[in-house]
Amino acid sequence: MAEPSQRDLIRGLSFTDATLITVGSVLGSGAFLTTTDVARALPHAGLILLAWLCGGVLTIAGALTYAELGTMMPRAGGPYHFLKEAYGPLFGFLKGWVDFLVIMSGALAAIAMGFGEYLGTFLPFFSTQNVLASAEIFGHPWKLTGGAIAGVLAIVFFTITSMVGLRESALIQNILTSLKIGAMLALALLGLFAAPVASPEFGASAMPPSLLSAFGVAMIGVLWTFDGWYCVTYLGGEMKEPSRDLPRAMFTGVGIVTVLYVLLNVVYLRAIPVSEVPLYPRIAEAAAVALFGVGAAKLVSAAVMVSTFGCIGATILYSTRTYLPMARDGVFFKSLAVVHPKWHTPVACILAQGAWTIILTLSGTYEALYTYVVVIVFLFHTAIGIAVFVLRAKKPDWPRPYRVSGYPWVPAVFVLTSLAFVLNSLIERPVESLFGFVILLLGIPAFIYWRRTAAKPS
Repeated sequence: MAEPSQRDLIRGLSFTDATLITVGSVLGSGAFLTTTDVARALPHAGLILLAWLCGGVLTIAGALTYAELGTMMPRAGGPYHFLKEAYGPLFGFLKGWVDFLVIMSGALAAIAMGFGEYLGTFLPFFSTQNVLASAEIFGHPWKLTGGAIAGVLAIVFFTITSMVGLRESALIQNILTSLKIGAMLALALLGLFAAPVASPEFGASAMPPSLLSAFGVAMIGVLWTFDGWYCVTYLGGEMKEPSRDLPRAMFTGVGIVTVLYVLLNVVYLRAIPVSEVPLYPRIAEAAAVALFGVGAAKLVSAAVMVSTFGCIGATILYSTRTYLPMARDGVFFKSLAVVHPKWHTPVACILAQGAWTIILTLSGTYEALYTYVVVIVFLFHTAIGIAVFVLRAKKPDWPRPYRVSGYPWVPAVFVLTSLAFVLNSLIERPVESLFGFVILLLGIPAFIYWRRTAAKPS
């Protein structure tokens, strides 16, 4: 029997909410930065645009694959349930374990530091260059910057707003995401109508020596910039009509992001010669200056700041839902198994992830940790893609309000793409990937401990 303090999550998210949360989870700082790395691998205007289009298509394949599972199991922390039902409780736990320890918390710390960096453009105290304290801890240098303080404040703000109610959090996200879309659309449309400074030279650009290899390297950055597209599957238990709205929200959200990314890249290529794009780490600011003058750089910095700020909120909103079912299944901290009786949110889960994220942000270790688990992220994408095939065989009678379009080819493309990234990480970063697997495997004794603790009589 449930404890008296436990309550259910409420189903309050509409199609519009879910779509804007999807867009908000994806749109961070990558749209304003990643093209630099893509152009370094692919110094060809047409191939750069093709890479972003392919990123959108592959992400939609992943979204449609996740959507079948999400409508089968519209529960809090969707991917945890997908893996548990397909392969057993250990696999679902390992996803939540790495999410809490590094994937979600590490990503939040990185986004928070990015927010601090851009906030420092307007308020120098919060700059990442403003060192407030420094020390040597266990032989490693450590410093506290204004950027870290800004990141912590953003995490605290969204931790509180995520606690006090789903509708309140969704409203904040809707406003911030609408501002992000408006800012990106304004930059794209103004850039398209402005007099070009450079010609994209679709036919004249240099071709990379090894086209397939170069395209694969470019796609790493592109697909990371699309990361977060799966967010609403974590919120399936809080959607009003998940069987209808979840697939539509994922498809629409990814479609909006793809259009924005392609339009922005056309603007970049009209502003800066493709051969010079790799010279500008902040490509959006450089393009704005080239097209509109020096003052435009501040406007782009403001857009990036709002974009990263909103991304923090969206990520906190969806990522914390995994730990609730884990705790209720007896494979995580028991104190996280409750929903607030008034606010109907997993307050303890939100606080726990917020506290750990703040520790990572202040420690400065998040970037190294996140590098370690890149291979694990795509390993779980691969496993979840295969789960569509596994569950069609194991649970043929389960209701499937949505069946992935283009089955079996669409999920197969998603699985093969994710697997290619796993292999690429193992080849390109063998040491970091090994550490990632160590972090993953450390979850096995933790799982055994919690299962044994849960089995003991109260």
